[in-house]
Amino acid sequence: MESVLKSPFPASTKRATSVIDGISTESTVVYFADKIMITISQDGRLAQWFHVPLDTNNSALIGTQSAEDENGLLPLTHLTPTTLLGGAVQSRESLGQLIAVQLASAVSMRNKDEGRMVVLGLGLRKEELERDGFIQLMELVGKCL
Repeated sequence: MESVLKSPFPASTKRATSVIDGISTESTVVYFADKIMITISQDGRLAQWFHVPLDTNNSALIGTQSAEDENGLLPLTHLTPTTLLGGAVQSRESLGQLIAVQLASAVSMRNKDEGRMVVLGLGLRKEELERDGFIQLMELVGKCL
């Protein structure tokens, strides 16, 4: 018989809202026992879903990169995002995968022993995001992590 994994109920949830490129944007992070679910929504939509496994076997790679390094803001190279739903438009899929791997990197860098999968639900109004908008988006989710 399998053992039951005790986890806190309800799952820990954090929310933040900000205006990014003139659009009200909501971020929610839910910490489940086996996954960290992040949603980023504009106009209440969630059109794409991605996941990024956090491989704790590669935690040695995390220690070699810090925010002070020249490449400190780049995503960790061992993380691979996968599109689950909503990848019909290539430009949206590329942006979504970039956001997913960047957020998974942020989670990994905050806790090098984190092994839960990061699942991202994304619903951006625009297909493209300028540099400032991307940074604001990362800061918004960072408030919830």
